[in-house]
Amino acid sequence: MEQDTPVLVQTPQDGIRIIKLNRPDRLNALTREMVQQVNETPDAIAADSSVRVVILTGAGRGFCAGQDLQAAAARTRAAAGGGVEKLHWQDQFADMVRHIRALPVPVIAAVNGAAAGAGCALAFAADIRLAVPDAKFLIASVRIGLSAGETGISYNLPRLIGAARAFEILLTGRPIDAREAERFGLITRLVDEPGNLLAAAMEAATAILVNSPFAIAQTKQLMWANLDAASLDAALALENRAQILGTMTEDYTEATIAFTEKRPPVFNGR
Repeated sequence: MEQDTPVLVQTPQDGIRIIKLNRPDRLNALTREMVQQVNETPDAIAADSSVRVVILTGAGRGFCAGQDLQAAAARTRAAAGGGVEKLHWQDQFADMVRHIRALPVPVIAAVNGAAAGAGCALAFAADIRLAVPDAKFLIASVRIGLSAGETGISYNLPRLIGAARAFEILLTGRPIDAREAERFGLITRLVDEPGNLLAAAMEAATAILVNSPFAIAQTKQLMWANLDAASLDAALALENRAQILGTMTEDYTEATIAFTEKRPPVFNGR
């Protein structure tokens, strides 16, 4: 049954998949079993060439509260698992970010409430973020004797809001509220009415769908690759390759013909 499935995959329309974290009674806190599902789901979606955009969101009033601390505390009381096992599961948590980032299609995070710890990491791994006014981002590991750099946060956050702001947030462990996140550029749109968040994410996804699948995939790949480019020349080389490959597609030919005929292009993904 849907309520018993901690990670839901939904198809609201052709070309769009929704990954919904589905433990609303626990603010979608991540159990180990749930982490496994989050790791497996993007791979299954990536294998489906009909999927063009993914929306990542949470059920209920929270996006994701990070690791389920009740489950972690129970393991601690039971003295379950040593250092090797803990490292294994830390790698599994980190892999969630790898799998989301590896999706060849754009990922839109619809942040419907609080995102904490690994929940922040999931939102930061997306390409686009929308949020409601009650949303907040909390990376408080530094307050409990752990590094604030977890699950890709120390890599992704500075690239999203700049190193100076990221340093201050990670060293203090203070939350980022939705208004501040919008001001920083961490989210691209603040949806004032929470009930409209998913519709806003669908609107953004639909705006992407009108473009060529090849162009969208190449643009995503180039953006992330060139954020770490060694030089301008290296970035230009990647861009030049993508542009020439694009001119060899049927979709590019269709786009040029449609432009001369003053009509919308009809792309076929070839």
